[in-house]
Amino acid sequence: MTDTLPTLLVLDLVGTFAFALNGAMTAVRVAHVDLVGLVSLGMITAVGGGIIRDVLLGAVPPATFQDWRYLAVAAAGGLVAFGFTRGLRRFARAIDVLDAAGLGLFAVTGAGRSLELGVGPAPAIILGAVSAVGGGTLRDVLVRQVPTVLTSGLYAVPALVGAGLAVLAASGGVDRVLGAPVAVGAAAVCFAIRMAGLHFGLNAPTPPGSRATGVAGPPDHPAD
Repeated sequence: MTDTLPTLLVLDLVGTFAFALNGAMTAVRVAHVDLVGLVSLGMITAVGGGIIRDVLLGAVPPATFQDWRYLAVAAAGGLVAFGFTRGLRRFARAIDVLDAAGLGLFAVTGAGRSLELGVGPAPAIILGAVSAVGGGTLRDVLVRQVPTVLTSGLYAVPALVGAGLAVLAASGGVDRVLGAPVAVGAAAVCFAIRMAGLHFGLNAPTPPGSRATGVAGPPDHPAD
């Protein structure tokens, strides 16, 4: 991650902060945790997906541990959530916007890193989505909750779309010509789908005659 273009690096760090902030706030709503637990869960939400991706690819130590800024920003997000939990509830929508932006950036950069490490297009798309939603899944498991990505609306779907567009551009050589704008464009499509899902209450299809398989609904503002 240390060789990421400056613009993408800034956006990636913003996404990391938003994921940590939203992940910590989600942890507060569903579990009784102290300072250490809250910050830890926020950091896991922010960097867990990238760690899973790198471990699966055999890229160790994971990129997160090679650039101190990611861990520092993730920890800062958790600390902010701890200190301003009540006040931050008023900015839930703004945090959702940042979270959706982070989802897109993580999906795109995760797919790009997977391609750099030599995997094919299909695995790169899957690993891009894992980068975006894996941290939130780990958080939910740790607080003994059905992972949000399995019960909530459009979250994994936009991540797959964003990663797919990034891989398609790379396969066609478009990213070599346009560079960062292509990545930002793919992330923007992911962002738009996620925000449309939030605004219109859209959900992925469920089995006929079921109501989310009887599972309790997800937190109001999930983050993965």
